[in-house]
Amino acid sequence: MNLHLMHCLPETRQLALWGERHQLLHMKKSTGYQQNDAGYALHALLRTAFGALAPKPFWYRGAREGLLAFTTHDPESLRQNAALAPPEVATVLGLDAGAGTLGLIFRRYPTIWQTGHQLNFEVRVRPVVRVRDGAERDVFQLQAERKPSDSAILTRASVYSEWLRQQLLRHEAAKLVSAELIQFRLTSLLRQTVPQADGSRTRGLVTGPEAVLTGRLEVNNPEAFSSLLARGIGRHRAFGFGLLLLRPLA
Repeated sequence: MNLHLMHCLPETRQLALWGERHQLLHMKKSTGYQQNDAGYALHALLRTAFGALAPKPFWYRGAREGLLAFTTHDPESLRQNAALAPPEVATVLGLDAGAGTLGLIFRRYPTIWQTGHQLNFEVRVRPVVRVRDGAERDVFQLQAERKPSDSAILTRASVYSEWLRQQLLRHEAAKLVSAELIQFRLTSLLRQTVPQADGSRTRGLVTGPEAVLTGRLEVNNPEAFSSLLARGIGRHRAFGFGLLLLRPLA
């Protein structure tokens, strides 16, 4: 498997204007324009620019750091697709180096790991699970309801760390050595609703947890670990969640 880390530098103001124009950002009537989450807008932009090769998972880290994404596709194929993007989309995503931006940058990412190799990590996730009615529930709230006797001692940090531990253990990919919850907030994400009887869909807001965790992990199964990186962690990976950033131990 080939894996590349892609970087581009979206133009923040143009992103907001484009998202508002296409009704892909949250609008609060009481306060006017309110961008709670740009994930849907960026998802739409990446799909328009790259088509079926749109990279995911991705993480938009703000105006200074830009957008990072993992892709298993050939960088040249992605560049060719991006060259066909409408000028407005290319400008918003910062794909044209001649426009004073960084353009598209690719870096080959490791796919060969040693069992027992420890790495620092950072990840932005949506720690939710689907319940029987198809709705998504915050794993912290769900656990507090299921074990009310433990609710006084439960913390989001411990519940989300355990959730992450289980995600890393998919196919025995990696072990969680330590984790710290460094950011938490409730955000409203724009998503497509469940198809109606006539097949139609509408967009609606889904409120839930957004968490950023850092810590240390240990590679357990090298092949499964590479697949985990390419797939991402948890749900909503095509909308800005789940990209696992790795750094060597200090």
